[in-house]
Amino acid sequence: MLQKLVLLSTLLSTASVFGFSPAILRTRSSFSVVKAAESEVSFADDLDGSKVRIGIIRTRWNDEHVTNLVNGTREALKECKVPEENIFETSVPGSFELPLAAKFLAMSGTVDAIITTGVLIKGDTMHFEYICDATSKAIMNVGIQTNVPVVFGVLTCLNEEQVKKRSSGDNNHGYDWGKTAVEMALLRADAVGAATKPTGMGFGAVTPLPDKGSTGQPAKREKGPGFF
Repeated sequence: MLQKLVLLSTLLSTASVFGFSPAILRTRSSFSVVKAAESEVSFADDLDGSKVRIGIIRTRWNDEHVTNLVNGTREALKECKVPEENIFETSVPGSFELPLAAKFLAMSGTVDAIITTGVLIKGDTMHFEYICDATSKAIMNVGIQTNVPVVFGVLTCLNEEQVKKRSSGDNNHGYDWGKTAVEMALLRADAVGAATKPTGMGFGAVTPLPDKGSTGQPAKREKGPGFF
């Protein structure tokens, strides 16, 4: 008993030296109790996304849960008056592929904000920790490097029950991500100005114009929707 008291005292002293709260001594189970699934963020009622172009990049891994999240996102975009034709959606195999796909889309110049959506569930190995850390940092860097807002819409949960609580019903986090994308797109437009709207969306497909104009010169080709 005396040894336990000495150990506890040592830990508390170390925590105070390094500026850490005694909360550092809480176990994983206590964290899971205090961490609520409910969203606490609020948004303005008048978000107008009628001129905003949104890209959604989703994973096919954990497809059912990701689909629920994307449905929540689309509900929010609809409420913000984002036209269906202004929403570009594509998929990648898993969360690790999200950052590069997001960078490609940001560099295309055809969207004002991007939502990366995926679900990661803790397994028996360290794979979960590595993917979560790499993916979150890389997604953040895409936004910083390209000046296109990129929403981190990846659930990182310890079990499937936590995923269900955060991807369904009135607590679908995808809804918040949709609102966030519109708000950040509008913020970007206010800060750096709205970009010239291309004729299409996506990764650089081209829509050919008539071969020659009235001048007899070949007409320019412009971007259209899609990957290629």
